[in-house]
Amino acid sequence: MGQNDLMGTAEDFADQFLRVTKQYLPHVARLCLISTFLEDGIHMWFQWSEQRDYIDTTWNCGYLLASSFVFLNLLGQLTGCVLVLSRNFVQYACFGLFGIIALQTIAYSILWDLKFLMRNLALGGGLLLLLAESRSEGKSMFAGVPTMRESSPKQYMQLGGRVLLVLMFMTLLHLDASFFSQPSQQ
Repeated sequence: MGQNDLMGTAEDFADQFLRVTKQYLPHVARLCLISTFLEDGIHMWFQWSEQRDYIDTTWNCGYLLASSFVFLNLLGQLTGCVLVLSRNFVQYACFGLFGIIALQTIAYSILWDLKFLMRNLALGGGLLLLLAESRSEGKSMFAGVPTMRESSPKQYMQLGGRVLLVLMFMTLLHLDASFFSQPSQQ
């Protein structure tokens, strides 16, 4: 068996795999993009009292307002996830999830925490990708292939979403600033 035979076999396997999984991949991609919201909503359900007490203690807003905040957060996240996964009202669900990101950034005072800010921007990037996917596009000569002459809002949303998603991985980096600084003189 030569190298060309192995390459042909690998390509045949890849083609067969894509044909079989093609209908499932968009659903898996959407699940991956909203998984943080889904996990956070479930987390809020199981740690209701801790979340409520944290908001009450941080903002000194009282039991009722803190409970309302946690309920709104939980309902907004889980409803948005269900709508995105079912492909119903995806644009409204994405805007609602954008609102949840903004609400959490303010309520949990994470605007000045760089790691959480980058995480939230990455979540926004995932939502931009979902919005771009939900937008209908006009007919082109080749389906799915972008044209060089035209630039649509969908293409800008995809670019922005991809760039912002990189920020999620940037939070995983642990750079040592001492590498760039000069050693101290003793």
